[in-house]
Amino acid sequence: MDDWQQILQHSLRTPEEIAQRFGLDVNEVRKIGQAFKIQITPYYASLIKRKGDPLYRQVVPDLAELAENSGEDDPLEEDLDSPVPSIVHRYPDRVLFLVAHSCASYCRFCTRKRKVGDISKIHPRYIEDGINYIREHPEVRDVIVSGGDPLILSDDRLESILSQLRSIPHVEIIRIGTRMPCYLPQRITEELTSMLKKYHPLYLNVHFNHPDEITAEAARALNLLADAGIPLGNQTVLLKGVNDDVETMRKLMQKLLTVRVRPYYIYQADYVRGTDHFRTTVEKGLEIYQGLRGWTSGLAVPQYVIDAPGGGGKIPLIPEYVQSISDEKVVLRNYTGELFVYPQVKTPKRRRSRPQPPCFVSSSQRV
Repeated sequence: MDDWQQILQHSLRTPEEIAQRFGLDVNEVRKIGQAFKIQITPYYASLIKRKGDPLYRQVVPDLAELAENSGEDDPLEEDLDSPVPSIVHRYPDRVLFLVAHSCASYCRFCTRKRKVGDISKIHPRYIEDGINYIREHPEVRDVIVSGGDPLILSDDRLESILSQLRSIPHVEIIRIGTRMPCYLPQRITEELTSMLKKYHPLYLNVHFNHPDEITAEAARALNLLADAGIPLGNQTVLLKGVNDDVETMRKLMQKLLTVRVRPYYIYQADYVRGTDHFRTTVEKGLEIYQGLRGWTSGLAVPQYVIDAPGGGGKIPLIPEYVQSISDEKVVLRNYTGELFVYPQVKTPKRRRSRPQPPCFVSSSQRV
């Protein structure tokens, strides 16, 4: 058994272990555990400095998860875009391929709280069905391997999936989404990276929400992946009490770049049942975005997006930098609030044809 698997076996799983470790009421933890999966790796637990700190909030169960009536089990309506159980096909040329049901630790804000940790949600037959679906759909050129966490699988099992995907001629890009470098960086081994590099072009998106998560051990794991030629991106979720201030978010993005990870997305927290205590206002997200753009390197500024409820996909949000547009000029606001004018190019005026009405998808299909 590999070291990372031994570490994983010693994770905090039972209500009794978690209550004792963090000084909680065991009966309350049991109630939460009946509704949502609970697990914390010993490595990540060791990073928690005090009760209620930003890392604590992300993994330690809270009664607020049961006290709320807002939110939905499947706010992104992934199940409606799932032609087979392991595939979510929402965008024209790419699919989400769910290959694992479990994670090293369970985020209390997870958008898939309804299914992670449930072994009935992933069956070997579902993996085969997913491969066959991708093979039969030549429009799919990009496959995002997700779960759960794909890196919870053994090297051999993961390689079996990757090799089958790479054998499909129209699959150009493979992406893996994982939180292992954050929750269990010991999982990133030389053996794993040697295997992954055989399936280029392969990209890996990691998930860090707070600068304290980027430890020396996490840096070792990320640099090992980067040394294998794997481009790394980071997806952060904007969370109340975790990273909902400019200073924390800026430090996180800058620290990611020092370990060769490109900030990719900041997500507005999804409208998931039992997570309302994590959600900020969108205005707060725009304030943080403005505190990044212009105030630090453009490399450190990810897209701020909402994954639209109802299955609308990722929609970018940006502050209003364009103040006005006319035939003569564009008035722009920069990051400090100053206004500047960009002269428009002079073009011969043409007779304008009557604009055609846009074609919309009926709202009844999504709302």
